[in-house]
Amino acid sequence: MINTTSERIEAIVEAQRAFFASEATRDVAFRKRQLRALLSGLQKWEKPLCDALWKDLHKSYEEAFMTEIGILYGEISEALKKTARWARRRRMPTPPTGMPSSSWIIREPLGCTLIMSPWNYPVQLLLNPLIGAISAGCTAILKPSPYVPNVSLALEKMISETFPEEYIAVVQGNRDVNSALLEKRFDLVFFTGSPALGKVVMEAQSRYLTPLVLELGGKSPCIVDKDADIPVAARRIVWGKCLNSGQTCIAPDYLFLHEDIKGAFVEAFKKELAALYPEGTKDAKHYVHIVRDRAFERLQGYLKDGTVIAGGHSDPATRWFEPTLLDGVSPEAPVMQEEIFGPIFPILTFRSRDEVVRFVSAREKPLAFYYFGKKADAWEILGRTTSGGACINDVIMHVANSKIPFGGVGNSGMGSYHGERSFLAFSHERSVLVTPTCVDLKFRYMPYGMFRLVRFLLAGRVRNS
Repeated sequence: MINTTSERIEAIVEAQRAFFASEATRDVAFRKRQLRALLSGLQKWEKPLCDALWKDLHKSYEEAFMTEIGILYGEISEALKKTARWARRRRMPTPPTGMPSSSWIIREPLGCTLIMSPWNYPVQLLLNPLIGAISAGCTAILKPSPYVPNVSLALEKMISETFPEEYIAVVQGNRDVNSALLEKRFDLVFFTGSPALGKVVMEAQSRYLTPLVLELGGKSPCIVDKDADIPVAARRIVWGKCLNSGQTCIAPDYLFLHEDIKGAFVEAFKKELAALYPEGTKDAKHYVHIVRDRAFERLQGYLKDGTVIAGGHSDPATRWFEPTLLDGVSPEAPVMQEEIFGPIFPILTFRSRDEVVRFVSAREKPLAFYYFGKKADAWEILGRTTSGGACINDVIMHVANSKIPFGGVGNSGMGSYHGERSFLAFSHERSVLVTPTCVDLKFRYMPYGMFRLVRFLLAGRVRNS
């Protein structure tokens, strides 16, 4: 794949700034036409994109549709129906001290934006933010990952035939291209990737005070309490870890099992894995392989951090890595310090939920938090911890609901998107106060002759609240 030159990047940025200044993107009808164009492009390129996902990641059409293409269809459909409503001027309440003025919020596009996506869900994580950019009235430069070259090339062809580059454009290349992009000034940068790279993006754009949406990751704990439905918990956890072969930012990263059910859960895990893949995962159509040799070697290195009690086999030629349970793991081991991003499950045990709270709270805030057990106990432990999102008696599925925000907190990210949140991520909510001239109340002017009344209105509200 050829790197986009710095000169080419400069030309695209300038062209997009000029196009945004033309005010064409502010028109809601224009935005809806572009959303329909994106929908048509996605429909046309669905098969080539899925073929590319198979070549780069061994991702089946079914999994590609469920985790990438299908999600985009849903997001585009919602944006088409609701963009006009989302963009509408909103009247807000005005306090008595502001009378007779009226208060409003205008949602306006931020401007020229940059969207940088990772390789693990390379279609969805590039185009989902784009839906927000289009519906909000922004222009966008898209930077896909070089680690999935077939997908990135297909995306470039799709975008180039769907949109003029002064509106939406794709640039390609390695980290040198990332550096060249981040030297430019944008009105928003939307980045999905690792916390380490998120810090690079934040530092580079800090010189411009650019607003950021950072969708990062971290070690998302998966707690199975003694009262959990073990077969159901095992089935859902196996599915969540095998999805994309664990290469998911919200994959359950490590298991925290109550001591009383550890043995039963391990056996249930093996049983449910065999049910999902009766012939094993090595030649399974619906089992994704590791993206590149370096990632495969990193996963192999984790196996020495504990005792393999299930799985552990792999094939460097195809980068197939078997789902693996790793017992006897120290909290200080490398496998417990970094996001695994693969199908390895370190196992820790606990006696009381207090132990879980202390352990999770002493570490960086995760992107997701999973608890299996009684709902009352789940709400109690959620109230004492924090994470970007959470599931009770499930994993990963919170990402599929566009009515709730998806995003991180602290080390796992900042900002959120999906549904209306995507629109808001690329918008500025501008406050407007409209004051008539036919009435000009004197209380705000020196020498504040109506001060007692104003004080009563403000302080009285506090006393009565």
